[in-house]
Amino acid sequence: MLVANCSGMFIKRCGIMSAVRIVQVPDGVKAHLDGSQLRVTGPKGQLSRNVRFPQVVVTCTGNEVTISTDSKRKKITAMVGTFEAHTKNMCRGVSEGFEYHMKMVYSHFPIQLKLQGNRLEIANFLGEKKARYARIEPGVTAKIANDEVILSGIDRELIGISAANIEHATHIRNRDPRVFQDGIYIIQRG
Repeated sequence: MLVANCSGMFIKRCGIMSAVRIVQVPDGVKAHLDGSQLRVTGPKGQLSRNVRFPQVVVTCTGNEVTISTDSKRKKITAMVGTFEAHTKNMCRGVSEGFEYHMKMVYSHFPIQLKLQGNRLEIANFLGEKKARYARIEPGVTAKIANDEVILSGIDRELIGISAANIEHATHIRNRDPRVFQDGIYIIQRG
């Protein structure tokens, strides 16, 4: 029989291998399970996520969230690790928050940025007369500072989607990417 540790392990019971991951909930953060919804509440807000997956069991006791399975299948044991990462990101998001920094890069035409509600207007990109737009997801705060766009919030997934929308809006078509490297790119995640 193998002993459990906090980083994830395999326990052998009666010839059956099982994957178990334990996430320690930090002080000031509360986690509880409503059916299949995992809700994490902290000083910065509340996040919830559906943690339902066949043969994966999620339990909340005190300041620990335990994710386990008795299956040997790779797809199911991989989902245990995925739920562990989601839980850690939720705990960190409601206690500290996340911030992505994106940099404007241009060598031909200066890019002009303007925030309009929940979208970012990218004007004069490669000298185009028509502006390009990128959607900023709800719950994400965007700031424009000099040649940087700063995205912040408590949900890492929504911040990543917003950053991907901005990068996708400045994708260059029909030009040589070695010469035209203009765009808005992620330079720091934290």
